[in-house]
Amino acid sequence: MSTWPSETDPEKKRVPDAASESRLLEIRREAERKGEIGIPGVRPEGAPFPRASSETGYYGIPLLKQPPWTWEVPLYFFVGGAAGSAAVIGALADWIGDDEKLASDARWVAVGGAGLSSVLLIGDLGRPARFLGMLRVFKLQSPMSMGAWTLAAFGSAAGAAVFANLLRRRYDSLPVRIVGQVSQGMAALFGLPLHNYTGVLIGATAIPVWNKNVKTLPVHFGMSGVQAGVSTLELMGNENAALNWLALLAAAFETWEGFTLESDSDPVLRPLKQGASGWITRAGGFLSGPAPLLLRLAAVFSKRSRNLRKVAACCGIAGSVLTRYGWIAAGHASAKDFRLPLDIKEKRPQQKPLPARMLDTIREEKHA
Repeated sequence: MSTWPSETDPEKKRVPDAASESRLLEIRREAERKGEIGIPGVRPEGAPFPRASSETGYYGIPLLKQPPWTWEVPLYFFVGGAAGSAAVIGALADWIGDDEKLASDARWVAVGGAGLSSVLLIGDLGRPARFLGMLRVFKLQSPMSMGAWTLAAFGSAAGAAVFANLLRRRYDSLPVRIVGQVSQGMAALFGLPLHNYTGVLIGATAIPVWNKNVKTLPVHFGMSGVQAGVSTLELMGNENAALNWLALLAAAFETWEGFTLESDSDPVLRPLKQGASGWITRAGGFLSGPAPLLLRLAAVFSKRSRNLRKVAACCGIAGSVLTRYGWIAAGHASAKDFRLPLDIKEKRPQQKPLPARMLDTIREEKHA
């Protein structure tokens, strides 16, 4: 019977014999018949390699890499969502709301958010040349590529809209108005994907907790961006009733999203409910959902609606920021949890048995 070298006798080599070769042939035949081997492998005494299991992971190493993003990225998610939403709100206020102050404030929020978003993104990338390098590629299948192009187009249109509005106050003319209206429309057009594309960006990754929610994250981030944009405009002194109703709808959706996540017992969602990431996500969900929802409902029927709306706006902004940081923290925790990928069970395809001629050749080679 063949033996493995002892840990105390490293010079001794394993010598195959007739019994071991016969056993090897039996194992090979079993693999040919069943397409798999149900016999555990042999771990030599004193072998340096550890065992892999669902308890210890893949040799104690996580299967997935953690997101390399720095603290600027979740803040970029928040600022971009608020800026994109503000651009859409400003265009609607100008075209159908006849609210010049709201439209003007929204333009400034949009252009300021575009500038700050660019700074935050470049800060994460390390240097401006890397952002310009992202614009060398236009790939519809890549959320990151489309996001970079959307930000560049949005910032250009928002800047043109603000410049045209300032110019119109001193040199009002038809060409200036046309430029202002076209650029405002383009800012609103690119603001729509900017305010929620980040949900697509993280959902399209292999991080389990993100990929699990790939269908709802874009809407979730979009509604959070709407609430952040509305709240910012309200804190700038805009008291249009439509803003309150828009933020109320966003808070209602955020409340429903939080209830859906809490009621789902899937282990993949553990990072959203446990640890530091769970606390941050739940705090963000409360400040984005139930808290502003109740405050804004009370503002509809209360005489102190102005104060209630300001408190709701502060809650909405804080909740939107915490939501972004919470989801990023949950992604880090999910990537470190090796149990999630290892629990995935896939059926092995049935392998076709080897031809009889090939089997005879193998037997002849073994007995040669």
